[in-house]
Amino acid sequence: MKKISFLFAFIAFSLTSCSSDEPGPQGPPGEPGVNIVGQTFEFEDVDFEYFEDGNFYATVIDIPAEIEVLESDAILVYRREVIDGTETWSMIPQNYFLEEGIIQYVFNHTASDIELLIDGNFDLSTLDGVYSQNQFFRFFVVPSDFAIDTGVDVSDYDAVMQALK
Repeated sequence: MKKISFLFAFIAFSLTSCSSDEPGPQGPPGEPGVNIVGQTFEFEDVDFEYFEDGNFYATVIDIPAEIEVLESDAILVYRREVIDGTETWSMIPQNYFLEEGIIQYVFNHTASDIELLIDGNFDLSTLDGVYSQNQFFRFFVVPSDFAIDTGVDVSDYDAVMQALK
């Protein structure tokens, strides 16, 4: 008899605990969200200038006025290459191992401009123009905030463990 009562109770509970198709009461509205989207811009036909005294190539790209870059934002740079008719993008820094030696595309930036450089370990005055003229670059501004200073000495294991308690 107990087995039948238990079976009946189990079936009754299973049937009543199923969710219905009707929605429950609406909760309070949340805080309005913020839509933060990164920005992308491109420059084509970029020509580098050779600087003999430092043996490097450089050019400066001004960030368009309509693109806001905060001091905490990150910038990513990609260089376009066409390989066998297919457009590909390589993130900088990028190394190229040439017969004469190695070159590397690097960059640095401020909130208003980006300096692109070609550095190498040989006399770059002999560098083929295919690497320094009519280049195509794509720039990504990635929104970011500086981390909050917690005041915890992260070089002290005990201080970090105490802050986590």
